[in-house]
Amino acid sequence: MNKKELIESIAGAADISKAAAEKALNGTLAAIAESLNKGDKVTLVGFGTFSVSNRESRQGRNPQTGKTIEIPAKKVVKFKAGSKLSEAIN
Repeated sequence: MNKKELIESIAGAADISKAAAEKALNGTLAAIAESLNKGDKVTLVGFGTFSVSNRESRQGRNPQTGKTIEIPAKKVVKFKAGSKLSEAIN
């Protein structure tokens, strides 16, 4: 499912226009990104939890040349599925 299909699904389920569904989805995604940028966790009960984790710098290897390279530290987003989402899939 891509973003367009998700907007259509939201619009149908909530009985609202596609434009309103797109605004709602974009607002939700922006709020999640803003919270994660601040370092907060975002928990949607039954769906899952988004969090930010620090990945330390590490040594890597260029597969073409075999040279060792330094991979810089960075922040990464993690998602842990909630119990209801896990049950729905299984």
